[in-house]
Amino acid sequence: MKTEFFSNISHELKTPLNVILATIQLLKSQKNQAYLGMKENKYLKIMQQNCYRLLRLVNNLIDITKIDSNYYEIRLQNYDIISLVEGITMSVAEYAMDKGITILFDTNTEEKVMSCDPDQIERIILNLLSNAIKFTPKGGNIWVTIFDQGEKIEIAIKDTGIGIPRDKQECIFNRFQQVDKSLARQSEGSGIGLSLVKALVEKHNGKITLNSELDKGSEFIIEIPCNILIGLESKSSIQQNHSDHNYVERISVEFSDIYS
Repeated sequence: MKTEFFSNISHELKTPLNVILATIQLLKSQKNQAYLGMKENKYLKIMQQNCYRLLRLVNNLIDITKIDSNYYEIRLQNYDIISLVEGITMSVAEYAMDKGITILFDTNTEEKVMSCDPDQIERIILNLLSNAIKFTPKGGNIWVTIFDQGEKIEIAIKDTGIGIPRDKQECIFNRFQQVDKSLARQSEGSGIGLSLVKALVEKHNGKITLNSELDKGSEFIIEIPCNILIGLESKSSIQQNHSDHNYVERISVEFSDIYS
């Protein structure tokens, strides 16, 4: 019954949006560019951006509802977490560069195979990078660092952004919570992204913590235990082509609440 409900609601909400997106992409295709002026292209870009924002909101709402009802499942694989996180980070480096922000990646080990859901790790990292880019001014830096601590892996995402007041840090992972609505208006968000990130980290039996200082920046630290699934082969590199359409669109959806 629950499977059918989530399938139906996802279909009913996403289908109209995907139809609109497909139409926009058709209008933006090369063969139609000759018929469109600068103004029309500008409006199409605005429409596409807001379709992505709606898709992100729908995805997050459906997933948070699944988690609340104990119906959300992760698909664990033995995966090289280092190449996974590095690939995700490098895939958005150019986007950050367009905003005048530098992303740097570092690790104390070159390979660490462990059980995780690569799709959900991707979602966690993209969400945190989106937040870092959103609240880091031009000329700032973002560091993604992985520490292999033997029984657990630590992923730290640190920025030189606006930071979070100490009295607001406890509620940062609460659903529909935004630290400062006046600041949030410059880069829209629903206030459920970090709540979902925390839930996905906990699905991996991990935890996420925050270190932040106002006007100096923030650091989100993820700790996930290192386990191996017996009997499953290990994947030592990302099977995803970061230039393909589906991957680029997933980044567009996760980064859709950052105004271009």
